Amino acid sequence: MKKRSITLIIWLMSIALLGVMAMQYYFVRESYKQKSQLFDEAVTASLLTVASKIEKREVYDFVKEQQKIDREKYRKEQAKQKTLAKQLALQKRIEELRIQQYELEQKFKDEEDLLRSRYPLIAYIENSFYETYIKRTRYNDFVTIRILPGEIDRDIQNNVVEVYATKKIPMIPAKDDSTRYLAFLNSYNDINWVVRVLPPRADLKISFRIHALEQELALNTAQTLIDSVAVMGGKNKELVTSVAAAEELSKRPFRDRVNFTYLKNEMENELSKRDIHAPFNLEVRDDRSLLVYETWREKEGAKNAARANYSTRLFENDLGRSPGRVTVYFPDKPSIIRDNISYLLLPMIALLALLIGAFAYTLSIIFKQKKISAMKTDFMNNMTHEFKTPVATIMIASESLRDPEISSDERRVNRLANIIYDENVRLGNHIERVLNIARLEKENLKIEKVNVHINEVVSGVLDSMALQLQKANGTLTTDMAAVNDLVTGDELHLSNVFFNLVDNAIKYSRETPDITVKTFNSKNNIVITIADKGMGMTKDQKEKIFDQFYRIPTGNVHNVKGFGLGLSYVNDIVKRLNGKIQVKSEKDKGTIFELSFPLKGTTLN
Repeated sequence: MKKRSITLIIWLMSIALLGVMAMQYYFVRESYKQKSQLFDEAVTASLLTVASKIEKREVYDFVKEQQKIDREKYRKEQAKQKTLAKQLALQKRIEELRIQQYELEQKFKDEEDLLRSRYPLIAYIENSFYETYIKRTRYNDFVTIRILPGEIDRDIQNNVVEVYATKKIPMIPAKDDSTRYLAFLNSYNDINWVVRVLPPRADLKISFRIHALEQELALNTAQTLIDSVAVMGGKNKELVTSVAAAEELSKRPFRDRVNFTYLKNEMENELSKRDIHAPFNLEVRDDRSLLVYETWREKEGAKNAARANYSTRLFENDLGRSPGRVTVYFPDKPSIIRDNISYLLLPMIALLALLIGAFAYTLSIIFKQKKISAMKTDFMNNMTHEFKTPVATIMIASESLRDPEISSDERRVNRLANIIYDENVRLGNHIERVLNIARLEKENLKIEKVNVHINEVVSGVLDSMALQLQKANGTLTTDMAAVNDLVTGDELHLSNVFFNLVDNAIKYSRETPDITVKTFNSKNNIVITIADKGMGMTKDQKEKIFDQFYRIPTGNVHNVKGFGLGLSYVNDIVKRLNGKIQVKSEKDKGTIFELSFPLKGTTLN
């Protein structure tokens, strides 16, 4: 293909690729704009829905509260009647118990007066004192009685009696609640006394019962007062349905009108319904534009305020008052839109990468084919030269044989016959080599699988090339150390492989060839190395030596003959025989070819 045609193809393919990229860019940009517009509409709709829900929730809560107050007022009015009746019953019961208590107190007083009238002196003693010192007669000696002069009433002096113990001993608790006195028969300081027992001054059970009823009465009285105040503060349950209800709601503090947790949750739910699951920040301002709620930290506020934001009014149905405002911010809207169209971007990027890859691969194939075409042209020229030389030699020798003077000289005839034979063999080898490569490409090359001893094949090749090595004044070193050398392969093609490698070692030696051939065993393999100290190869040349028609350039030296097919043939044969070939080479230091084949009955390691 001409260079001009290749350039035209490259330009056309480049223009087509750029056109596809431009169309994809336009499509992505328009998709981004459309998704952004749909995103804006979805967020705005969510905000309007949430604002409407908040306003409806406020009205609903207000109605619910008013209904609750009305039910409570009715319940309290009903309970008030019951409470009043209960209060009257409590008061009546308290009065009855007080009368009982009074009667008991009067009875005690009468008996006490009777006791005083019978005895000139009496002294009250505690029940525990009685149980400890008086009831137990052995402790009576600890009891001391002292009579002191008292007040004079109507020319009569009332004496006072003191009773106490001279020695302290453990007290015994009282056994009952009776009232006990020591009654004296005379007024002298004499222990001649008797114990008189009177009933209790008051019934403790009645006292406790009166106290409990009084507390219950006080509590019910307080609750009734609270109920009365609540009833007085009650509102008409029809208020919310009138214009006055709106005025009543608008008078409430703005913070009390918005449940911020409910606002945030409803915003998340509405955005989720519209397939928006991105993080967002909320900001609520009152009717005076004062910030009352926000979800971000203060240091992030200024940064987020510059991002994508959407807002709507709250309580815009209020009468005579400006409503509040709720605003939602999305910190990274572009990434949200990109995520929404990622299902489009990935296939488009993959398709674009495929097109670029195909374009690059096509260019690679074109340049490779161009290179192969040039190499084939060189091959044809070289092959023509290689074929023409033996043909011309054979023709000259044949014409010489027709000369009567030469044909009569047997020595010269034999020499010309040998020349014809050698050139004919040379021509046949060239033809066979080209035909083998053609068969390899068409997969028609027949490979036999028989038992082959590698050491014998290598030795045979070296023997056949001894004359050629001798002509080049070369040195050959062999080391057939492989004990196990039996492989499954084709003896002819293996011979050709080793022949090509040894032949290259001879041809690419700038001075006298110095070749070393070794065989040895490695695990289940036999390894053959063919080393020379020739011109060597660069890294780039080493990567191309197995390509067809490739020949290492020899500069101004033109003594290296060949078609560039030998190493390609070697590589194919080795792979077909389940072997492996490696090359180690340094420029101007030499080359080592290392071949590995699995021994019979094993696989290559």
